Formats: sequence, structure tokens, C-alpha cells
Amino acid sequence: DLQAMRDLEFAWRSVRSVKSNAILLAKDTASVGIGMGQVNRVDSARLAVERAGDRVKGSVAASDAFFPFADGLQILIDAGITAVVQPGGSVRDEEVIAAAQSAGIAMFFTGTRHFSHA
Repeated sequence: DLQAMRDLEFAWRSVRSVKSNAILLAKDTASVGIGMGQVNRVDSARLAVERAGDRVKGSVAASDAFFPFADGLQILIDAGITAVVQPGGSVRDEEVIAAAQSAGIAMFFTGTRHFSHA
């Protein structure tokens, strides 16, 4: 849907300004939860979901780097996201894609990562 695409674009543009490992949740072109500065994507996903609270349902997610495993994505799926944008490039991309397909959520790959330790 058009609003989800707008939210994904907003989330992708916004997550580049967040300290890695970054997960940003967005809904109605606004940030609703951000997980950042954690040592792994799982903790960042949990933090973003916690900060979003009830607003996580129906939101979209952006990750500044690929999901190395499906576990971080699964936390977002279980919380109620509807789509995710990420760079891709993990040796386990197929596992992550399978988790998204199994949950019925859209996943978009950009081919460009924002990950930074700056």
C-alpha cells in the first residue's frame, strides 16, 4: 500500500542518522521506536519494540545493516510490523527472507548499508 511505501522510505532515510546497530520503526511517516547503539541487531530490535509500545502494531522497520540471522527480524514480526527495509548481503539472507515470507510481511533490499561506528 502507498502509506506503507512512504513509511518505508521515511524509515530508510531516517535510520542512516541513528547510531549502529540501528533499527527504526515508523508509522504514518513518523518514528515510533528506535533501537540503537547495541552490540547486536536482536537487542536493537527489542529496544525499538519496547520504545514503540502499542504503536509498533502496523509499523514498518528499517535496519541500517543486514540481519545476520532471522532472530532480530522475528522479534519485529512478533511485535506486529508489516514490512521491513534493509541492505541485504548476509550469507543467511535466504533464512531471513524465509522468515519474512512465512510471516507474510514485505521485505525490501536496498543493496546499500548505513552501518557506521562513528
